[in-house]
Amino acid sequence: MNAPVDNPGDDSIDAQAAEWFSRNRGSNPDPQAFAQWLAEPAHARAYAKFEALWAELGELRTAPSLRPARRRRGWRPALAVAAALLCALLAMTLGAPHTVFSQHIAAQAKGVRDVQLPDGSTLFVNANTRLSIDFTAHRRDIHLLQGQLYIEVAPDKERPLWVHSGDAQVRVVGTGFDVRRGQRQLVVTVAHGQVALIPTADATPTLLSAQQRASYDYRSGRVQQTLLDPSQVADWRSGHLVFRNRDLASLIDELALYRDQPVQLSDPALANYTVSGSLDVNDPDALLRALPALLPVRTVILGDGRAKIEPRKK
Repeated sequence: MNAPVDNPGDDSIDAQAAEWFSRNRGSNPDPQAFAQWLAEPAHARAYAKFEALWAELGELRTAPSLRPARRRRGWRPALAVAAALLCALLAMTLGAPHTVFSQHIAAQAKGVRDVQLPDGSTLFVNANTRLSIDFTAHRRDIHLLQGQLYIEVAPDKERPLWVHSGDAQVRVVGTGFDVRRGQRQLVVTVAHGQVALIPTADATPTLLSAQQRASYDYRSGRVQQTLLDPSQVADWRSGHLVFRNRDLASLIDELALYRDQPVQLSDPALANYTVSGSLDVNDPDALLRALPALLPVRTVILGDGRAKIEPRKK
């Protein structure tokens, strides 16, 4: 079931550019987070536009006289934007209420880490996960760079929370949901409430409710929805996963979180096998050893720790 949702537009990006402009010139810079933000082409364009408008505003303020006839068309709207952003920056600089919270998390070891966020939300971070958190007075953004998270979101209708994963976005107001960014798929699972998955900027949002899961395949661009038992939602937090009729490709994608070396499928046709069973996150190779009893495959562990799953020879 699909439904339209609000998506942050150019004004939101311009506001972010103004905020970074202020932080980069103030006492609270964050070069790493700024570089990650700037990596998005739309962000880079907005920031460059803001710097150009800022420079233009400086020229207008210092010029002794300026005849409008010699200015290019459209200078008044541009100046209005720059002036508005200047006022916003001055307000921040003079101490107007503008809460900013930023944190970077890189969880390499096994186990689950929980983080209490200043808005009242609780974030759970899985093993081998990297993410950044950026909250302002107007936005709540989490950038999932790698791995998996579950978050119980504190409701705030005026400030929805966005999880960004590459080109994909997940929008929520108040709910509990799970996001996993793997090598093959982006998987979103809802415990309670509703979320909207937006795989790409031009895609129709997919609305998910409690106990629903959506898997977005990067290669095919397809979104597949399934219904789960409540005990299966974010069960990785207990260290023990139970799965039913899971595609082997999706299972291997999740298994990669718990191994130092990847698991490869030697034949693409193996990806469509379905399997049921359980996974102890502290012993992921136990599942690899059990696979030949569940499917017509064999598992080969290579000398460097990589694993390869091959069709069983007849």
